Amino acid sequence: MSEINPVTIADPGPLGLAGFGLTTCLLSAINAGILPGADMGIVLPLAVAYGGTAQLLAGMWEFRKGNTFGATAFTSYGAFWISFYLLITHISSLGTATDMGVGAYLLMWGIFTLYMFIGTFYLNRALFLVFLFLTITFFLLAIANFSASSPALGGWMGLITGILALYTSFAGIVNTTANQVIIPVGGSVLKPRA
Repeated sequence: MSEINPVTIADPGPLGLAGFGLTTCLLSAINAGILPGADMGIVLPLAVAYGGTAQLLAGMWEFRKGNTFGATAFTSYGAFWISFYLLITHISSLGTATDMGVGAYLLMWGIFTLYMFIGTFYLNRALFLVFLFLTITFFLLAIANFSASSPALGGWMGLITGILALYTSFAGIVNTTANQVIIPVGGSVLKPRA
């Protein structure tokens, strides 16, 4: 009887980070005022297809690998982008969303991101920075909605977040392909207990 080899899969992290990073950069460019709000029509397909669906798939593959952090992060932020798409496209049919309502939506994502950020203390510094800036981004965007003020500062923080996510994705692709560390991501902030 032949031995059955376990199924191995590629690291889904770079895919999830790229989907997150590209979509975050494009939306953040609108929030920062670099692109006009009329360009939201460019963000929405990306949000549902790459930021949403590709990240959701990456999350499912992280479950298969046994990576609880990656599975929770990618699945959740994939769902975030899909919910963002639905929020923007269905506001007119469901009625208007108030600034307070959108602020509460962003605040809850900020709280979720904050506790995910704490999990990055045991991962690499690149992910630590992605989640640090994402936490700041969500809270700044929530505050902007609660106060009915400009989202520009949150947009700039979001751009930094997206660029950091793309860097981390790039490092994952290059380092895996080269089978050695070429692009540094740094060690963990805290060392896990043995």
